[in-house]
Amino acid sequence: MSGAVGGQPFEVEIGIGTVRGLRFGAPGGRRVLALHGWLDNAASFVPLAAHLDGLDIAAPDLPGHGRSAHMPPGTDYTFVGAVHQVLDVADALGWERFALLGHSMGAGIASLVAAAVPERIERFVAIEALGALPETVEQTVPRLRDAVTSARGLPQRALRVFPDLDAPVRARMRVNALTEASARLLVERGVRDVDGGHVWCSDPRLTVPTAVRMTPDQVDALIAGIECPTRVIYADPPQPYLPEPDRSRRARLLPDGDLVVIAGGHHLHMEQPGEVAAAIGDFLQRPD
Repeated sequence: MSGAVGGQPFEVEIGIGTVRGLRFGAPGGRRVLALHGWLDNAASFVPLAAHLDGLDIAAPDLPGHGRSAHMPPGTDYTFVGAVHQVLDVADALGWERFALLGHSMGAGIASLVAAAVPERIERFVAIEALGALPETVEQTVPRLRDAVTSARGLPQRALRVFPDLDAPVRARMRVNALTEASARLLVERGVRDVDGGHVWCSDPRLTVPTAVRMTPDQVDALIAGIECPTRVIYADPPQPYLPEPDRSRRARLLPDGDLVVIAGGHHLHMEQPGEVAAAIGDFLQRPD
């Protein structure tokens, strides 16, 4: 693929501040906005982009992640808010129509974008998520209380300072079952320098539980409202947050969708980029 192997840095200004990211490929191919997972960053797509030809990929660090601005004080991170931020990035790039590529949380956000503005989305590849995480009605109040308590306790927590990158790399390897190479990609873009070493640069508010979630029926309606051709790629075994048979049932709700299952872990787009690229095939390049 043309361009630097690690991507070319870019930045755009949107309402919440500066959003930075990485570009892959070259102008002229189908425009693809690539959205990373929770507490990841644009470097999540470095391995996969090396296997995708003929595309113009922009992978932003979503607000609060990587090198992008945090949400203003007193505001929350929500999926609906993320929809506007993603569209703001597309507008800043001058992209009226484009395809979506999302992993995990990024695939969930992309699901909302695709459902909200079908006239702007050409195609969608969802990796390891489809739709939003639901909540039963019975858990509404406990979830709200947990979110408020967690948010109000955040200012009391100090950021841990790492003297070098070895400890955060090991942490990402352990928590996400990543190889050292994949973990280091995420860590190098996910920390900032301070006196005495490094701290995570992601916004601590991202660790606060979501205060309000959609019900299962609302999530189903959302997925059924995704009009563009969609390819869903799941790893086997499934993640606890989206078990079988529900995750396959979700894929069947798509008006124009198909499903590919690959043996691997949650970050299979980083650990097995060749297999994931083969599963995507020419899907993103096909004409409307």
